[in-house]
Amino acid sequence: MCLAVPGRLVDVEGSEAVVDLDGIRRRVSIMLLAEPPEVGDWVIVHVGFAISLLDPAEAEATLDLLRTAADLTDRGG
Repeated sequence: MCLAVPGRLVDVEGSEAVVDLDGIRRRVSIMLLAEPPEVGDWVIVHVGFAISLLDPAEAEATLDLLRTAADLTDRGG
């Protein structure tokens, strides 16, 4: 199974950016995005690439679902 996760851009330099993935920061390529992103934009990240821009409300909803899934896993349910 492949998983892409939402992250918020905290720094953009050329064809790379630093993304905050719910508290974890990673450097990713932004070469696949159709338009140049800006700091504060939300993106979907998959295997080190930002693959699309994401609406902030959708990003938060997705993060809430992922957190809920992680909580259920931690509790064994």
